[in-house]
Amino acid sequence: MNLSAIITALGGRHAIQQLLNVGPSAISNYVTRGHLPERAKPIIYAALTQKGYQIRADDLEILAGPPATSAQAQNNATHFGKRVLLIVAGGIAAYKALETARQLQQLGAHVTGVMTDGAKQFITPLSLAALTGEKCYDSLFSLTDEAEMGHIRLARSADLVLVVPATANFMARANAGIADDLATTILLATTAKVAMAPAMNPAMWSHAATQHNIASLRQRGVQMIGPVSGDTACGEEGEGRMCEPAVIAAAAMQLIAPQNMIKAKDMIKAKDHGNSPLAGKRVIVTSGPTIEPIDKVRFIANRSSGKQGHAIAGALAKRGADVTLISGPVNEPTPDLVTIIHVTTADDMLAACKSALPADIAICAAAVADWRVKSISDQKLKKPEDPNADMSLALCQNPDILAHISTAPNRPRLVIGFAAETENLLQNATKKRQRKGCDWMIANQVGGDADPVFGSPLNQAMLLTATGVEEWPQMQKTDLAETLVDHIEAEFAK
Repeated sequence: MNLSAIITALGGRHAIQQLLNVGPSAISNYVTRGHLPERAKPIIYAALTQKGYQIRADDLEILAGPPATSAQAQNNATHFGKRVLLIVAGGIAAYKALETARQLQQLGAHVTGVMTDGAKQFITPLSLAALTGEKCYDSLFSLTDEAEMGHIRLARSADLVLVVPATANFMARANAGIADDLATTILLATTAKVAMAPAMNPAMWSHAATQHNIASLRQRGVQMIGPVSGDTACGEEGEGRMCEPAVIAAAAMQLIAPQNMIKAKDMIKAKDHGNSPLAGKRVIVTSGPTIEPIDKVRFIANRSSGKQGHAIAGALAKRGADVTLISGPVNEPTPDLVTIIHVTTADDMLAACKSALPADIAICAAAVADWRVKSISDQKLKKPEDPNADMSLALCQNPDILAHISTAPNRPRLVIGFAAETENLLQNATKKRQRKGCDWMIANQVGGDADPVFGSPLNQAMLLTATGVEEWPQMQKTDLAETLVDHIEAEFAK
């Protein structure tokens, strides 16, 4: 009985607690024992079949997931049953591996934990086992496991081996082919895809030896998820901070989406527009604001609602495109047949964009915060007692996501940016298109009291290309999205 799969299918531990009318400790006991009490089995069977799962009655084995009827169902069907071997290395970011495991399970993956001796200095195997519902492995010389060549079984049973965090030491050992513990032995024995989420001090990340190891691992097909810039545990700031668990989980699941499910999704999408030239094209769309923390309470953000970016993602999906929507915090529903990655900061968004490449098209509709606080306070900043005293914050620039995509070695064929301006719209948008190196720029006037754009269902814009400017009248944001996608479709039909 795979209790982890059952819990995930029913919506998590809280959902199964309510279903069986038991407390959290009962669920933990069920997971530890690996089976349910007899009275619970008919209740679970009925709940799973009601959700559309095909279940084997004697042991509640899930044979097939429910039919896909929405974007979330499509994602679950794509990822359901995929096995991720989560290797936790010894770094302070190891605690984030627990949340990464939870995020992976929410996306439909079965997660098995493997820990190095260093990782056990930060978290315990018990905590990872309790969260995943499966045994956590931490020794190469376990007599019980190795009697069945356990390291080979673990290595071969996974669809993806994911290292979180990937420390400088661990990557150096992996690059050298050292196999002196269970984790590094698995890396040599696996035939599955491998991904790593680096986390380390900025100086260690930029060191020539580390960069050499990373380049070598990438050449062998290892995918790197991050890192991003920001405050690190040692108190220094710079590139080396591990991506947030939601970004890591989403990027990992993208690596193991089966091709037949992708093709099936493309066929479903293409029904609305027949043989669109966008069918099957990989598209990245960014949407919404980014939020940059000042302290534990306050943050820097903007007024973007995400309505326009989400509408564009939905319009592309209807034409058959394979859309990855990378969104900051918004209240907009996820469009159907779109893969969404939720992010918070500009660094998170850039890392998610890097992971989503290569792509055929990139549309940067997100309103990324231009600045972030140079040093985030660990505590809430207090107002000075003097009411006339000034308060100063040191700011630094955020990464330029549009410029990065426009100059990436695996640059999409078509890169589109957005310019929200309060004055000199055409002049500023023209300069921005040239400065960023993108192909098209969508320019819109913002900040007006009479016709607000942020949060409004309406938008008015102009399309700037290398050959000219096309003005569009005020229209619904959904209509503007369709207009833009019409132009993209025409471009790819050439």
